[in-house]
Amino acid sequence: MTVKNMSITALVCGIVGIVGSFIPYVSWVAPLAAIAGIVFGALALKRIKAGEEVESKGLALGGMICGIVSTAVSVLIWACAICVVCAAAGAIGSLGGALGALFIL
Repeated sequence: MTVKNMSITALVCGIVGIVGSFIPYVSWVAPLAAIAGIVFGALALKRIKAGEEVESKGLALGGMICGIVSTAVSVLIWACAICVVCAAAGAIGSLGGALGALFIL
């Protein structure tokens, strides 16, 4: 695989990761695309640093940055979802306690 192809793959995977993070049910798979973007970008930058091809450095760097941003967005969305579920469980638990007291009377 050439450096240019790796750079383009990194950019596409990074963009798919960012866009997929906001689409329901696709957000389960989006971090995989983001990680692939980071890996391809890092490999392309390594080969660029070795002097193979310099013209696609921007694509590789952009793919790596998009992959990192997408991973951060995915982690943030997962953390928010966990907080919502925990808050809902706490609200249901406190409501259940209040209703249980009414049934005792």
